[in-house]
Amino acid sequence: MKRFVLSLFLASSSFFAVGQESYKLQMDLLKEIEASTIAKNKGQLQVAKELVLNDSITYTLHEVIEARKIDSLWLSLLYNDTERYNEMYSTVSEQTFEKVNYDELPTELLKERLEELNARTPFNVEYNPKLESVIKQYLKHRNKNLSRIIGLSKYYFPMFEEILDKHNLPLELKYLAVVESGLDPRAKSPAGASGLWQFMYRTGKAFGLESNSYVDDRNDPVLSTEAASEYLTYLYNSMEDWDLALAAYNSGPGNVSKAIRRSGGSKNYWNIRPYLPRETANYLPAFLATMYIFEYAEEHGIYVEGPALPVIATDTIHVKEQISLPQIAKITDLPLSELQFLNPSYKLDIIPSVKDKNYILRLPIEAVGTFVANEEKIYAYANEDFNKGEKTRQELFQEPEPIRYRVKSGDYLGKIANRYGVTVAEIKRWNGLRNNNLRIGQNLTIHPKNNIASSSNSTNTNTIKEYIVKAGDSLWSISRKFPGVSIENIKEWNGISSSNLKPGMRLKINQS
Repeated sequence: MKRFVLSLFLASSSFFAVGQESYKLQMDLLKEIEASTIAKNKGQLQVAKELVLNDSITYTLHEVIEARKIDSLWLSLLYNDTERYNEMYSTVSEQTFEKVNYDELPTELLKERLEELNARTPFNVEYNPKLESVIKQYLKHRNKNLSRIIGLSKYYFPMFEEILDKHNLPLELKYLAVVESGLDPRAKSPAGASGLWQFMYRTGKAFGLESNSYVDDRNDPVLSTEAASEYLTYLYNSMEDWDLALAAYNSGPGNVSKAIRRSGGSKNYWNIRPYLPRETANYLPAFLATMYIFEYAEEHGIYVEGPALPVIATDTIHVKEQISLPQIAKITDLPLSELQFLNPSYKLDIIPSVKDKNYILRLPIEAVGTFVANEEKIYAYANEDFNKGEKTRQELFQEPEPIRYRVKSGDYLGKIANRYGVTVAEIKRWNGLRNNNLRIGQNLTIHPKNNIASSSNSTNTNTIKEYIVKAGDSLWSISRKFPGVSIENIKEWNGISSSNLKPGMRLKINQS
């Protein structure tokens, strides 16, 4: 009954939010379902509304929308933060074990806590000077990075725990994804491993993860966690020891078997550690240090930086026809970067329609009802958008000619990425950037995915127009009046962060 009520609520959320200003601004395309349908379901909808909104574990639409307004800046930084993986990877691959002076954590206190941790986990959490060195280095030098990751874990860990529990695996394995990827779902290693759990192409295929031109399941949080659980189960059954299973996850069972033979047959990780590849030798200390810091974060004054992202605040929809994330961004008035964050497996930002394949779209809970209630109109809009004018379906999927962008004062990678409908990671890959630092006058190669490549660096002359907001206008409807202009453009040009507009407001539109 509860599942029925929740699905009914999701399918009808647009009605419950009818008083919310953010939905009023979208009604040019997204009209309410016919009055007859509303009347027919009125009683059921009221019951559903009361049951769901009174459920203590459910976030109401009002709470989620208000939180989104407050947290929009932090979330924007989070979606465009690709440094988490780079820092985690360099920490593991270049780890040193020299003594670290960190008076806030005396050795005796650390020993006590590790003993407590060892008693409640199936992993061998025993004190040794190398582990102490790693823990203190993390506390001393990675405090800010860990605060961001702990905040992000509020979104991912409930997913991980549910799947790990289903496979009867230790829930502490969730910390492995932190070590593997820094919780970056599109993280790509120099060796070609991808996703939260860093699957290589062949290993991913062996565990059912599809990779093609449009989709990479290794980047899907749910599918990759299922595959990681199956792989970890296999490794543990082979090694009969969790330390060795984790080492095998990093470098393969073959390297662990060689290390066991070279050590004289020992099956203790710390004994075979000198015979393992360097990264694998640093791997278990990194995992145990991460586990310790997450478990004792509060004691060390490490708190969530930014909002907690509850998994219950999102839900999924089975996509019936081909549609793109930029189209969905326009329809839902959500930032493209947020949709890319929630749907990281779609490599070209296109959700394809393939016979006998089920592809899903993950949306914030407050946008699900709008999408479900207007699905037919949304697909009709997507098809029209694919085929309108000179933008044929083939041309849409063909990557545009690259442009050269000169960095200006106030530019940052996230801002440039939003302007051209690409990701920060793509800009860094195209230009060989190892971090997010830019300098004024620096030239960047951009392969734009949207139609606004005529912006500031184009040889065309840009014209600033003024648009006066009328009653019923929304950012989406205004953007439709000016070809090549997105909602994010309008927000950026006018220094506004929310979608709330008032009649009489004057907006600057930068059009070439």
